[in-house]
Amino acid sequence: MYDLKVMKLKDKIVVVTGGAHGIGKALCRRFAAEGAKHVFVVDIDEKGAEAVAAAIHGTPFCVNVEAEAEVQAMVDAVVMKYGRIDLFCANAGISVDGGCDVPNRDWQRIWEINVMAHIYSSRAVLPGMLARKEGYLLHTASAAGLLSTIGSAPYSVTKHAALSFAEWLSITYGDQGIKVSALCPQGVKTAMLEKAKDHGAGSFLMAGALEPEQVADAVVKGIDAEQFLILPHPEVKDYFQRKATDYDRWLRGMRRLQGQLLEMKAKG
Repeated sequence: MYDLKVMKLKDKIVVVTGGAHGIGKALCRRFAAEGAKHVFVVDIDEKGAEAVAAAIHGTPFCVNVEAEAEVQAMVDAVVMKYGRIDLFCANAGISVDGGCDVPNRDWQRIWEINVMAHIYSSRAVLPGMLARKEGYLLHTASAAGLLSTIGSAPYSVTKHAALSFAEWLSITYGDQGIKVSALCPQGVKTAMLEKAKDHGAGSFLMAGALEPEQVADAVVKGIDAEQFLILPHPEVKDYFQRKATDYDRWLRGMRRLQGQLLEMKAKG
């Protein structure tokens, strides 16, 4: 057994879901550069996963993370080949615009991908990690999980839930050798933000948006320090503290921001 007091990435077996694009792609590339023994690039986009895996000498897996059986089969295949998974990154996620009016099928799909997929992967990898008394779980949530987001109730709700689940994992298994981090960036220059830039929260997040590679840098540092909250945008910590200090004032501020965005949208 090795000591995970300081989690270095060299020689580790790593799995990244949503690894074909955006943050996931940057994580795969960075982990490989850090000397990971092998990186498994997991995505529903088979060709995208293959391209990333080929570039880093990793292994692609075409998996629909909504399907627990597919997640379990992928984990079983990795363990069969290498005997363990050292770091599992539950990174796949989607966004759905709208509020209470969003159709049930869309609420269900975002719930499955942004929340249940985290549960499925943890359920699959934890028995082996607990048996070895070592392992690391990285959950990509969002600053929306700490704060909220304007224009998408499903995204805000599911990211809160993903963060809550990560907290529970850390509380429950932190003394059994399992390390947990929650990645909570604001705007990141990905297809998801590009799609949202003309409405909702996306329009004001573009100004401070980071490149996926900058987020990967923050993740490597956060894992090395074993921080629970990994905040590529440091200002998120200040916003979170303000929210906790005076919830009503924070809500008023968010309503003002929403009003400004609606005004900007009306002006075109």
